[in-house]
Amino acid sequence: MKKILMILTSHEDLENTEDKTGLWIGEFTDPYYEFIDKGFQVTLASPKGGKPPIDPMSALTENITGSNRRFQEDEVAKNALNTTQTLENISADDFDGVFFPGGHGPIFDLATNEKTGQLILDFLESGKPVAAVCHGPAALLKAAELNPSILQGKRVTGFSNTEEKLALRANKIPYQLEDRLKESGAEYHNAMLPFASHVEVDGLLITGQNPLSAGPTAEALLKFWDK
Repeated sequence: MKKILMILTSHEDLENTEDKTGLWIGEFTDPYYEFIDKGFQVTLASPKGGKPPIDPMSALTENITGSNRRFQEDEVAKNALNTTQTLENISADDFDGVFFPGGHGPIFDLATNEKTGQLILDFLESGKPVAAVCHGPAALLKAAELNPSILQGKRVTGFSNTEEKLALRANKIPYQLEDRLKESGAEYHNAMLPFASHVEVDGLLITGQNPLSAGPTAEALLKFWDK
């Protein structure tokens, strides 16, 4: 049985506002059930452990997905989310791949977390895939800081500058992910239309652009083992 590690944010505060962020719940539930339904074992972890903050916007009716509704009736999944392991206790040796959901939280904590960056390097050096969606690819920034070669010339995607402006949060965050990925040497690509699903696969790196890309990013990760 393949084992997938999902690393979630522990950060909830935006800048210049009292608005909150955190994990975008659909970017967790969509991939989680893709993995579970295929018989994969999923372990959840976060920098602080315990229950991650949930972005309130992701719980609004217009952002609810079928997996969100399924999650509300799933006590096993809810307990897993409420009791995430602390990152310090995690080793890449125990897993076959890693997945980073988004929400704006990761651009604050996962992007600067030394343990996160080292875990990504450990996965890549072991030939294991690293997948991330929306703002989840921010975790790659710390890994690229530790080893600049991992993003050089790699095709990646993530929440775009245009989407950031349309989401009305561009002035509430310390930087825009698209810009930082490009500055780290990556070849950034996105869908022609904002908020359309888009996934990039480049070797061991699998990235999705936005919430609608969460399920397809998980599917792309699963296909890695079908080769």
